[in-house]
This record gives sequence, structure tokens and C-alpha cells, in this order.
Amino acid sequence: MIKNYKWLFLVALTFTACSDDDDNGNPANEPITAGTADFGKYVALGDSFAAGYSDNALFRAGQLNSYPNILAQQFALAGGGEFTQPLMVDNVGGFSMGGVQVPAFPTRLYFNGSGPVSLPGVSGTEYGTTVTGPFNNLGVPGAKSFHLGVAGYGMANPYFGRFASAPTASVIGDAVAQNPTFFTLWIGGNDVLTYASSGGSGQDQTGNFDPSTYGSNDITDPMVFKNSFEGYINALTANGAKGAVANLPYINNLPYFTTVPYNPVPLDEATANMLNTQLIGPLKQILGAIGQGDRIGFVEAGSSNPLLIKDESLTDVGSTLTTALMGAGYDAPTAGFLGAVYGQARHARNEAGFRDFIVLPTRTIIGTTQAGVPAPFNTVGVTYPLQDAAVLTHAEAELVRIATDAYNTTISTVAADKGLALVDAKAIMDQLVNGGIRFGSFHMTAQFVTGGMFSLDGIHPSARGYALIAAKFAEAINATYGSNFRGPDLGAYQIQYPAIMN
Repeated sequence: MIKNYKWLFLVALTFTACSDDDDNGNPANEPITAGTADFGKYVALGDSFAAGYSDNALFRAGQLNSYPNILAQQFALAGGGEFTQPLMVDNVGGFSMGGVQVPAFPTRLYFNGSGPVSLPGVSGTEYGTTVTGPFNNLGVPGAKSFHLGVAGYGMANPYFGRFASAPTASVIGDAVAQNPTFFTLWIGGNDVLTYASSGGSGQDQTGNFDPSTYGSNDITDPMVFKNSFEGYINALTANGAKGAVANLPYINNLPYFTTVPYNPVPLDEATANMLNTQLIGPLKQILGAIGQGDRIGFVEAGSSNPLLIKDESLTDVGSTLTTALMGAGYDAPTAGFLGAVYGQARHARNEAGFRDFIVLPTRTIIGTTQAGVPAPFNTVGVTYPLQDAAVLTHAEAELVRIATDAYNTTISTVAADKGLALVDAKAIMDQLVNGGIRFGSFHMTAQFVTGGMFSLDGIHPSARGYALIAAKFAEAINATYGSNFRGPDLGAYQIQYPAIMN
């Protein structure tokens, strides 16, 4: 029979560390100096990464371990001033309203021994309440590049609405009003992330210069990103401030996209033979006749059969399948149903130059039964194709790559023109994926749960991951401005937050 595929965490969470010091190579007794930069007034702009979002929520401890706050502690050693953040009330995460957790802003995840689960309880941070600034950390979860310049953005985003200086304020306006001497800006991830994490359910808006017409899951036009990014940098540097920016990794390399394999389907011999004879064989014969026979392959007994997915980039051959199946003796309703289900179906692939990415939440539905669909066509991911939201297909991932490359061209060009420090986050992510990064006592990878870099949502960093980001910012700042920050001690930052925190 077809076994129900459930994602199980069968790993022992053991982490080892060597005894060597965790620093960037500077002598411990060397005085810390600012070089040519002035850290007296530091502001940080960005999205959820700047805010310290982790484990699928914003909560107090995560904010305290944000990379800007860690950097500010370094800057304080070289004349840096006070760094304030719009801290959440507690460590539950998300927002509540009337004593009930707001579903769109859930509590944080924690590891219960088997896998990530939402923390029980209700956040003490009430939706719609405000705190008084100004605040140095202007990181706003959910913000896309063009959002930072939108007056009144706080009315659309409760994270910014909570600490905006006024209902009509913009993020960049609140930053510039503080007359910073130094800034960090890392923005653009959400311009492709919402598209990718929704399985490519949005649109690629390249060529559309009006972001007011964009859907929430759309890819931002590279020219919109360019105009936004250049405008922010010009505003921030108008009075001589120096700063550091970061480019963008390919977000489909995050654990959210790489943890669930493309081929996790276990079949026994009887089931494999049944599927090959009754379903795959007839479909392959018809598809082969129209030159599409490689869309699906025969399955076999074992645990590594590929998932069946729907790929909307494929020509829909549903009507051809329907006609052929009726000619083979299927009744019209059955033939029509099979044509509709398999007209854009194919098996997932992971090979040189072509890879599909199964998004993390899909692990809970693989092998389940699709309601309203008769057997044997109703096993999700096996005989019933995974639908659009469950998979970032190769073609969709290519759109993400193209947009990211364009954004990164803008970031590197602006950084060079303005003499800003540039953090190569793309190269850092490539290292994490391909063997990991050795930093002092720690070896960190992009592996979900055990790699140390990412939190339990598979997208945002862990506390130690944020410390590594801060260290990389410090390295870039040292190289550009002649400062000599030693960077944070990664051992002081945990990989996972426990269920119970003060």
C-alpha cells in the first residue's frame, strides 16, 4: 500500500564546539577604534531580519538578539551612542486582541522533541497599541523595498504602525529625522520571498513600475527596487553619514525550500506495480505520443520515489488526455477528470541545472488523502499532484534568481558609488549551503534545525545566526572604514529558544 509520508525529526540535537577563541583574528588587547566612521548615532533599516524576527514571530528576546542590536553593542566600544528598539512586551510572539491571539500573527515556534510547534499562550503585545520613540532599529517585518518610502505604511503594517512617529510617517522619514551618523540597510528579501514561499502563486511584475498595483505575493520590478534603494541611500547620506548595506542571497537556498526532498515517496512492490499498470503506464503512452513522455516516470518499490506535482509552466494537455482516455474505453466523466488532474502534472526533479523546491509546510500533506477525489487518484503527491502553493518549480525559481541578480547589481553599484561597506550575503549563503562556515569555535550550515544558522521557521536566523550576520557586517565595516571591531562571541548566542523564557 501507499504509506502516509509524515515529516519526522529523527535527529539528535547535539552540538559540539572546539576550544579555540571565537573572534575575527584581532588581538584581544588591541584598543577598539572607529576608523573613519562615526557611530555616535546609528540607525538600522530593513525588514524582518533587521527586526530580529525568528521562529515565525517577533518577540522580545529575538529583538534583543537582532543583528543591529548586536552591532550596536560593538559600536559602543568605539563611541557609539544609545541604541533603542521597539521591544515587544514578552517572549510569546505575535499580537493579541482582546486576550486572544491574532491568527495572522501567531506565537513563536519551539522544538517539542519531535518538531517545531507553536508556543501555547497569548501574546501580551496588543494589536494596534503604540510605543513612543524615536527608535534606532527601524526593521519592519514584512516590508518590501518600496514600502520603506511609503507615507502611512504603518496603517498597512502593524509592526511599523506600533512605533511609527505619526500615522502618516514613512520608515525612511523616521530614519532621516534622527540625523544618523551611521546606518545599515538590508532590504529586498521580501520582494521575492513572498512569491517563492507561496509556491510562485503571485506574478512577476518586471516591467510594471507601479507597485500600488502589485499583489502581496508578486515579484518587485527591478527598476522599482533600484529607484527605492537609490532614494534611501541618497537620503541617508545627504548629511555625510556613512553606512553598510548587504546584498541578497537566493532565497530558495533557505531551509524552508531545501528541507523536504523532491523524492520522499515510499512504495511497496504491489503498490508500485499497481500504479505503473493502472495509472502511469497509460498516461506515459498518451504523453509519449505527443512528445511529452518524460513528464512522468515509472515508480518502483522503495522509499525514494519523486513527488507528483502540478507545473503551470507546462502546456496543458488535459483535453488531449481526455480524448485519448475516452478512446481507450474510459467513460467521459472519468476521462475528463483525469485530463484535468494530469494535464500539467509531472514528477519533481533535482538534477544538474534543474531543481524543484518543495516548501516546508508541504511535509504535512504528502501522502494524505485529497478530499472529493476517488481512489487511487487521491493520494497527495503520489497520485494527486501537489498544487501550486506546495512547490516552487524550477521555472518559478528562475524568476526569483533573475530578480535577485538585478537587485544585487543595484546594491553593489550604489555601495561602490557611495563608498559604503558591502556585506556579501549571497556568498555567505552559498558557503552555508556548500559545506558551511567555520567561525571561531562554530561550524554553521543551512541545515534545518541542526545547522545552527536558521530558526525553526526555516527562513529567519537563529540568535547565533544573527550574531554571525553581525560579525560579517563588522568585518565589512572594518575593511571599508578602518575600524577594528572584533565581532561578537557566537558562543554567547543560542541556536534555539526554549519553550519557557523569562
